[in-house]
Amino acid sequence: MSLIDESSTSPPDDGTRAASVAAPDGLSSGDRLRELFETVYAELRRVAHRHLGDERLGHTLGTTGLVHEAYLELARLEHIEWPGRAYVLAAASQAMRRILIDYALARRAKKRGGGIANMPLNDAIAMAVSRSDALLALDEAVDRLAALSPRSARVVECRFFGGMNIEETAEALAISPATVKREWGVARAYLNRELGP
Repeated sequence: MSLIDESSTSPPDDGTRAASVAAPDGLSSGDRLRELFETVYAELRRVAHRHLGDERLGHTLGTTGLVHEAYLELARLEHIEWPGRAYVLAAASQAMRRILIDYALARRAKKRGGGIANMPLNDAIAMAVSRSDALLALDEAVDRLAALSPRSARVVECRFFGGMNIEETAEALAISPATVKREWGVARAYLNRELGP
């Protein structure tokens, strides 16, 4: 049995779906992504749960919804070969970051009286208002870090947003574990300075 219910997570075939590019193992790009995503599904749910764990009851951004939205975002990419598990984790980390930030921006706009009422997604996706501003501040600080050190920013995406360990991050970014540790230390110091009192 598949961990991912394709009827609820695969986007309709409306031309936005990944092209059927044959991967080295003979699988199409979409099939390879589905296969690899199933191997990291439980880990991504754990990461999403960590990001959403302190939210109030009744919020609309759920663990399953966040993971499924990340899958949908990745499935829309064209001509990606998806070389392995770590690569999918890194790409899903970026996708979850974008989803969380987009929702936080929408919540902030709604909080200030603007915009149309948000429609909850299938599994009810949302961020609590209390954490929206902190998440947006972190995102802006990571963007500033990316302008100075793109690799450090990618390490933050993998480690913080993706919940990846040092070895997984090293594999995903094709750098050594020692470099990940160094970049993670630099990134943490920079972010603490930027976000501190």
